[in-house]
Amino acid sequence: MLEIMKYLRLPLDENIEKAKLSGDFERALTMIDQRLADDLVPEAIKQRLRIEQEVLRRLPYDYPFEETGALALIQKEIPDFTKEELDGFMDAGDADWFMIHGKRHLHRRFFESLKKVYPQIAQRAGETSGASTLLDQNISDMKKNGMAEWRVHLRHTLKIRDEAFVPGKVLVHLPIPAECMNMKDIQIIRTDPENAYVSDVSHESRTVSFEAELTENRPFSVEYAYTSTVKYVNPDPAEAVMKTYEIKEEEPQLAVTPLIRELADEIAGSETNPLKLARMFYDFVTAHVIYSFMREYITLGLIPDYCASRLRGDCGVQALLFIVLCLSKGIPAKWQSGKYVTPEYCGNHDWAMFYVEPWGWMFADCSFGGSAYRAKAYERHDYYFGNLDPFRMAANNGFMKEFDPPKKQWRIDPYDNQSGEIEYADRGLPGEDLISECEVIEMHKII
Repeated sequence: MLEIMKYLRLPLDENIEKAKLSGDFERALTMIDQRLADDLVPEAIKQRLRIEQEVLRRLPYDYPFEETGALALIQKEIPDFTKEELDGFMDAGDADWFMIHGKRHLHRRFFESLKKVYPQIAQRAGETSGASTLLDQNISDMKKNGMAEWRVHLRHTLKIRDEAFVPGKVLVHLPIPAECMNMKDIQIIRTDPENAYVSDVSHESRTVSFEAELTENRPFSVEYAYTSTVKYVNPDPAEAVMKTYEIKEEEPQLAVTPLIRELADEIAGSETNPLKLARMFYDFVTAHVIYSFMREYITLGLIPDYCASRLRGDCGVQALLFIVLCLSKGIPAKWQSGKYVTPEYCGNHDWAMFYVEPWGWMFADCSFGGSAYRAKAYERHDYYFGNLDPFRMAANNGFMKEFDPPKKQWRIDPYDNQSGEIEYADRGLPGEDLISECEVIEMHKII
């Protein structure tokens, strides 16, 4: 199913686009069915329409709140919050919305986005921002020791929600640590069921998978341990090596579009030093792109263009914009993702890597850098250009990479894998039909 994604770069039929943007998804799907049955429509356009079928099926889930319901949701925590305030956030793009049946509906996590980005909203809701003591202490320790190393032991469990379960054969994939520069001593401790297939440790989107004939609903789990190791770098632009690399673009998302090329030229000006260029792109993303929880990535179209034009995005959207800006100027860059893990927390996260000699591959976490920038924590902002903390589990060392064994049905996320996937023989299960849980069993500092 991944090969079809390259057709996302093709335009959508104008009438279908009109119906989609007005929120008349049923009409849009009907028109797609008509085009797919028309022998005169080129196969490439049909492939684009097949992607859009999946997009239209998923969009309503991400936008459950009609405006009055959204306002009522906020007023439960902030009684004096006004409709005019909500309209202002919607118009500015800070409260994401989409038309559904002629009415504006807000994203299911719009209020979380507002509280995350705007401290005054969080304070009015009675929440206090969590201190970044762990991150700042890590930065201090890494500058002192030159590196950091933690041993981490996690359990990841995935289950079909009871209301979505039907008996039948399923294929299950759970992400596990992959061998890379910041992951070593990886140990798969146990799986449940035991008869699991573990993909090669070097696989770019590494998973443990299960094939099972289910008569009753049950969870699937994997328990693993790994050592997270990161070295501190403080690169000096004067030492950067000017070198030409063969840049391989990967459609549809890791390709340099006209918008990205124009933006890169505008940011870069006459600069040619690769380290300075990468820093300029990092500074642009962290200072200009406001964090926002996103709907499913498959519904965003060309994601770097989406981010560059809206100046909104979550960790993965920001990482993709940074990566393609680097690629546009001949700087090798790539994706890494998995989990952000602390002794009290385990959640999904994405970040970027870029290559400049003599240092080789370095990290850039635009999301962590952006939050530091907004908090005026400039030392932490500087740190996340070139460096990463050890609180990671990297399962994906590439973007839009196939599983081993491959899925046959649509993935929840065709680009990445952090929460796991389950499919029946005739369909893939959407994220809302699954319960994915990550448990930190043990975590301790080595260095």
